[in-house]
Amino acid sequence: MAVIEQQNPIGRVATIKERPKGESLWVDAWRRLKRNRAAVMGGGIIIVAILMAIFAPVLAPKDYAQQILTNNNAAPAWVSQVFPNMIPRGETGGYVTTVPFADYPLGADNLGRDLWSRIIYGSRVSLSVAFVGPLVSIIVGLVVGMISGYAGGKIDNLLMRLVDLMYAFPTFLLIILMMAFFRTSFGNVEPGTLAYTLGQIDNAWGGMLFIFIGIGLTSWMQMARLVRGQVLSVRQKEYVEAAKSIGTTTPNVMWRHILPNILGPLIVAETLTIPTYISYEAFLSFIGLGVNPPTPSWGSMIAEGSRSISSYPSQAIFPAIALFLVMFAFNFLGDGLRDALDPRMRGAD
Repeated sequence: MAVIEQQNPIGRVATIKERPKGESLWVDAWRRLKRNRAAVMGGGIIIVAILMAIFAPVLAPKDYAQQILTNNNAAPAWVSQVFPNMIPRGETGGYVTTVPFADYPLGADNLGRDLWSRIIYGSRVSLSVAFVGPLVSIIVGLVVGMISGYAGGKIDNLLMRLVDLMYAFPTFLLIILMMAFFRTSFGNVEPGTLAYTLGQIDNAWGGMLFIFIGIGLTSWMQMARLVRGQVLSVRQKEYVEAAKSIGTTTPNVMWRHILPNILGPLIVAETLTIPTYISYEAFLSFIGLGVNPPTPSWGSMIAEGSRSISSYPSQAIFPAIALFLVMFAFNFLGDGLRDALDPRMRGAD
C-alpha cells in the first residue's frame, strides 16, 4: 500500500491509499492483443467467415447446387473489366456472357452455378476443418503429452516411440493413403455394418467425415511433443511440489496446477497450425479426395476453375482469394497471440 502525506491546518497527516489491483496474465494478454492491429484484423476476418458459414442459407442468393446451364461461365460486367482477357459477347472476339450483378455477383462456373453462393457455403468446409483439427489435436495430444511428461520412465519412452513411429510417415502422404483407403473400402459394403454406417454418415456430411478422421489421426503428434516438453519444464516447480506435499492427487496436480501454466504456448501453437489443417482439406479436395460433389469446397472450386483458367480466370482466383484470406487471418491471429501470451512481454506496451 502507498502512504501519502497531506498538509492540512492541523499538520501533516498520513493517509493510506488503497493498493492498485494487479492484472492477471490473461487480462494483460488481452490488452496487448487488442493493440496488435494485424491480430485484430485477422480476428475480424475469422469472425466474418464464421458468421458467413453460419448464415450461409440467408447470405447466399442461390443454392450452391442449382445449375442454370444457359448461364454457364457467365460473369457480370465488372469481372470482365478486372480480367481484360474475359471479353464480353458483342465485342470483337467476345465469348463471355454478361449477366446482371444481382443475379451472379461473382459470375457462374461451367455448370451455371453461382460462384458467390458456392464460396459462402465453401467456408463451412474450411472452418469445420479449422476447428475439428485442433479439437482432436488438443484432446489426444494433451492426454498423451501430459501422461508422458508427468509419468516419465517406461511410459514416457513407450508413448514417445509411438509418436516417433507416426512421425516416420509423411503427413500429407499418410492422409492421402487414408482417404484413398476410406473412400474405396467404405464404398460398397453390406447395409447394417459399421462400414456402411460410416459411409452413410460421410455421404450425409458431404464427404467430410473421412477428412476429419484422416486429419484427426495425424494432427496430434506435434501437440503431444509440445505438451510433454512443457510438462517436463514445470513438473519440478515449487507450486507443483507444494501441491504434492499437501496430498493433492496426481490427476488434480496435472489438470489444476500444471495445465493452466502451460496452456498459453499450446493455444498459440494450435492457432498457428490451423492454416495447415485448412491447406490439407483444400489439397485433398483439389486432387479429388475431399468433399463429395456437389458440396462446395474452396479447394475443389480452385481445381474446377484451373481447367479453364486461361479463359475464365475468375473461377479459380475468387475461391483462391477466400482461402488466402482465411489462412492469413489465422496466421495473423496466431502471431498476435504468441506476442500477447509471452510472459516476457507482460507489462510492456
